[in-house]
Amino acid sequence: MSVTPVRDLERLTRELHALIEVAKTLTAPLDLPALLGAVMDKLYKVVEPADLGAIMLWDESAGVFRPEATFGYDLAAMREMGLRAGESITGKVHDQGSPRLLATPEQVAEAMTDMREANRAVMSRALGSEALPRSALAAPLRVGDHRFGVLVLETLHGPAEFSESDLPFVQTLADLIALSIDRVRLEDEADAIRDAQQADRLRSEVMATLSHELRTPLGAIKGFATALLLDEVAWPDEKRREFLRLIDEECDNLQAMISDILDSSLFDVGQLVIERQPIRLERLTREIASDMQRRTDQHRFMVDFPAGFPIVDADPRRVKQVIRNILDNAIKYSPNGGLILLRGEVRARDVVVSVSDQGVGISPEDLIPLFEKYFRVKAPTGYHVPGTGLGLPVARAIVEAHGGRIWAESRVGQGTTLYFSLPRADLTEDTDA
Repeated sequence: MSVTPVRDLERLTRELHALIEVAKTLTAPLDLPALLGAVMDKLYKVVEPADLGAIMLWDESAGVFRPEATFGYDLAAMREMGLRAGESITGKVHDQGSPRLLATPEQVAEAMTDMREANRAVMSRALGSEALPRSALAAPLRVGDHRFGVLVLETLHGPAEFSESDLPFVQTLADLIALSIDRVRLEDEADAIRDAQQADRLRSEVMATLSHELRTPLGAIKGFATALLLDEVAWPDEKRREFLRLIDEECDNLQAMISDILDSSLFDVGQLVIERQPIRLERLTREIASDMQRRTDQHRFMVDFPAGFPIVDADPRRVKQVIRNILDNAIKYSPNGGLILLRGEVRARDVVVSVSDQGVGISPEDLIPLFEKYFRVKAPTGYHVPGTGLGLPVARAIVEAHGGRIWAESRVGQGTTLYFSLPRADLTEDTDA
């Protein structure tokens, strides 16, 4: 066997090995930037005689090519580069749609004569030298009618340089990369379609839920008011008071739902206003518990705060809203009544309020999305739990706006405890001093 066939066999073996390694890398479950970065790391190790390489992708919004992954260049510095259509090696190969060999330093320099000075300066900084490549191979990244950019490989030190025999190999590498880019593009489009469909479905479900939940108190108010207005019925005073009490309760429910909906909208656009002032959290908690006790005969409220509980710098109206929402949730999910315990705890840097019920509990999988908008815990007994699914998300937004956090612990059939923390006012004053 002559020397030339042996060398050809060695070259083909190296190329096959390189293609296998690149193909394996492209199957990794990574996002596009990480995937292309991994590919360039692999190319640096398996492609000879390349000293430098870059994947230049076309940025449609900016109208320029930008480096997405490199080897031999400082990628952070290279990100300042923006090549226009037709500019330098990348622009020309992209326009031509076919691979190109620049076999000598003179050919490289000629292809780069139209590179703008700003881009030349970026290239020099990224390379740490003003030297130009000795040879270069560039291949378009395309799949069908979709053109994504250009793969550029360059030699810098010599003596080895690229030759015509390297063109098919580099184009095959470019095709593999382009297929992966196209796969990610199609997956992103499919995800966008699924997200849009999911958003539409969620929007429909939310509107149906809100319509139903708002209609329920309105129907009750309308029914009791109509009964009171009947001329042919002389209601006893006790029954009239009961109807008026029920109307008042349903108005409170309706007001709470509307408040949660409006507050949720404010949080979404970043317009939540917190008006801080010193508050006694124990006193505020007892007031709310006393008010909630008047609304239920099945539950018993107990407040347990340690002596000398510190003053908290917070918005009293918003903190009341947090506690009310949590208590409302505790009542709804303990339909058989029981004790609801409100406790205060003083920690090193904050205070914690907890609300524990003896209700149906929450499954572990429901604890994760518990504070997401419109999420509703499914009652294990199958009964309908009224509400908009906004009470706890609103509470979370308020607590986080104060610099605290909110969380839950629960076991199915054994009740739930919701906690929220608020920074201590005395620590704030010490820090300011």
